[in-house]
Amino acid sequence: MSAALPGSGIFKKRKQAEAEAQVAAADIPETSPKTGLDLVVAWSVVGTFVILASTAIYMMEAILMPVTLAIVIGMVLGLAADRLARFGLPPVLGGLLLAIIFVVGIFFLINTLIEPLTSLAGQAPGILERAIERILPYIQRFEWAKTAIAGTDEKAVTDVAIQNAGAMLGLVAAGVTPAFIQTLIFLAALGLFLVGRAHLRKTIILAFATRDRRLAAIRIMNATENAVGFYFSTAGIIYMILGTITVAIAFVGGLTMAPLWGLFAFVSSFIPYLGVTIMTVALLCAGLMTHDALLLALAPAAAFFLLHLVMENLVTPAILGHRLEINPFLIFLAIIFWTWMWGAVGAMLALPLSLIAMTIFNEVRTQPPERQLPA
Repeated sequence: MSAALPGSGIFKKRKQAEAEAQVAAADIPETSPKTGLDLVVAWSVVGTFVILASTAIYMMEAILMPVTLAIVIGMVLGLAADRLARFGLPPVLGGLLLAIIFVVGIFFLINTLIEPLTSLAGQAPGILERAIERILPYIQRFEWAKTAIAGTDEKAVTDVAIQNAGAMLGLVAAGVTPAFIQTLIFLAALGLFLVGRAHLRKTIILAFATRDRRLAAIRIMNATENAVGFYFSTAGIIYMILGTITVAIAFVGGLTMAPLWGLFAFVSSFIPYLGVTIMTVALLCAGLMTHDALLLALAPAAAFFLLHLVMENLVTPAILGHRLEINPFLIFLAIIFWTWMWGAVGAMLALPLSLIAMTIFNEVRTQPPERQLPA
């Protein structure tokens, strides 16, 4: 047997280092820069994908809308179930318990509101006629309004509005069956999502090959759930206070069904911009129908608008602003897009979906290196 020379290992390592240095010093072929045509093709592919995705979202509204709503609600309930796990309750059982409480609360709310809403629907033609009779005198005080309605007959306008009220109620009734089916899809998706939430998270994590990407997936999912949970929990408390004060405003303002106004204020506050507009206009119409004096008629709408203005510009930013910062213009575009896609539910989901997208973007983007102070 031949013995190895003592310096042979060092010699081999030196030769290997020299070879690697030669490879590193070799000229790297330069890639041709992107031309204008390449950029046009790339953006065309992106634009085609966006158009096709938007078309699919619009066409599959009956399925995607309740499933998306179930996922968002399930993220909040799942996060709350994780908090309950500290008291020894398994997350799956905690999530199902919270889901049952949520569903029972919704059905109890619907059962409570069904009688006044049915009564309101039956009185809709008379209410509409009285509203037109009350509102037209105020509109006629403006010169441009006089010019606009100079050639119209008030009686004819009232008759047309009453005739169309029945058609509008028919459209609402025609949408009851699809809404019932979507409600069933939502309930099934919510329950299955909460049951399989842990397994779904594990599947998504294991879909990535490297450890770094798996840790990034865990970080993104945790950040998304925390952001959505923090928004709904905090905003829910703020808007509950807003709804309670709205009940007092409606009661003092002489409006009927004051608790119903508080509920509408609570729900509409989750729709940025559009919710406060619809609520203010509704209070204005109700005030004009209730009071003959103009100041008394305007008081409930003005009080609610000022209250909402203070809540949205002082209270909410002070509590949510340090964690949730989204460009208002992007929120406005998201509201328009999702309202066009999915109607009122889309408008309600616009902010949570924007929040999820912003959280994912902030987590996946490359963080710039920290600047060091000069020595």
